[in-house]
Amino acid sequence: MAPTDDTGQTTQHASPFGSAPPPRPPAEGGAGPIARMPRWLPRAMVLALALVAAFQLGSWAFHQLTGLLINVLIAFFLALAIEPAVSRMAARGMRRGLATFLVFLGLAIATAGFVTLLGSMLAGQIIKMVEGFPDYLDSLINWANVKFHTDLRRVDIQEGLLHSDWLRKYAQNSAAGVLDVSAQVLGGLFQLLTVALFSFYFAADGPRLRRAICSVLPPARQAEVLRAWEIAVDKTGGYLYSRGLMALISGIAHYILLQALGVPYAPVLGVWVGLVSQFIPTIGTYLAGALPMLIAFTVNPWYALWVLVFVVIYQQFENYMLQPKLTSKTVDIHPAVAFGSVIAGTALLGAVGALIAIPAVATLQAFLGAYVKRYAVTDDPRVHGHRSRGTGPGLITRAGRLWGRRETEPEGVSVGEEPSQ
Repeated sequence: MAPTDDTGQTTQHASPFGSAPPPRPPAEGGAGPIARMPRWLPRAMVLALALVAAFQLGSWAFHQLTGLLINVLIAFFLALAIEPAVSRMAARGMRRGLATFLVFLGLAIATAGFVTLLGSMLAGQIIKMVEGFPDYLDSLINWANVKFHTDLRRVDIQEGLLHSDWLRKYAQNSAAGVLDVSAQVLGGLFQLLTVALFSFYFAADGPRLRRAICSVLPPARQAEVLRAWEIAVDKTGGYLYSRGLMALISGIAHYILLQALGVPYAPVLGVWVGLVSQFIPTIGTYLAGALPMLIAFTVNPWYALWVLVFVVIYQQFENYMLQPKLTSKTVDIHPAVAFGSVIAGTALLGAVGALIAIPAVATLQAFLGAYVKRYAVTDDPRVHGHRSRGTGPGLITRAGRLWGRRETEPEGVSVGEEPSQ
């Protein structure tokens, strides 16, 4: 029995090695020592709250700056597109700022001329429709009077329209919508100015921007960044220049057709078809051909049919003969990949994504192609689209042989059996 002291607790003997034995756990039901909070827990909680707050702040700032980021992205690709022209002019001794200004001036003049011609065409068509509206209304009234035995007059219909509640409400809504349209126009002009300003600085200060990026990277990474930048310039500039050349060819071809048919505004329609058909892949030609077909229909319905036939034939010529030769050295992308990239870009960034999807995918494809290891393709017929044939006879050959043996066998003897003796 262990010795106890006066308080009734068991005394602890000293260890023979001089160290005290570990204390015994408190008896069941006894009050143990108070548990203390770990020192790292408050710091961890503060750090977690700070991370959550930083994420929320970053997400809010990203959503607020989405429009600016999209404008900067457009400006960057536009600067990549004009980089070859600016570099070529700078190599001849011209300052990069002046070269960039001249390139932008040419683009502005071309855009203003196209918008002016297109606006004059639309205004002329609207005036023509307004002037011809009484004749259209008279023909419609005469047809209704003959068909339904009515006695309608154009004066009565005009007075009814002028005093109708529908026209009054439409005028009020149109007046209220003028402010919204004006705000949208001003917003579009501000965005255009922002894109032009950023793209000007990206193109004029391209070498300085590359040096600033490379200054924070090790030498190995600098070479990769410069290589990716060069690929992006080649692919983006090559895409726009090849598309511009094909737009010129398409516009001239459609202009010749429309001029030969006597369709009004043939030059503007040719430029319209050339631009829309080339910068909207695969289906752009058919979308661009709708406007010339509509205007040709007002001249002669058969002219619209001729325009449709020409659009279809030219699309095949462009897909199988013209485009492969022009884009083989600039943007070599499969048509299905190009169409899918346009759909994905439209889903992500709208019309902006549709414009920059193809050069972005071409740049990514060319950059990754340098790091993908390729092997020699085996000489197998299936690689060329031919099905492999077995060494034995085919099914038709075996069926023919079986049928021939059945005809040569005597009656009453099945194939594979010996005739009875």
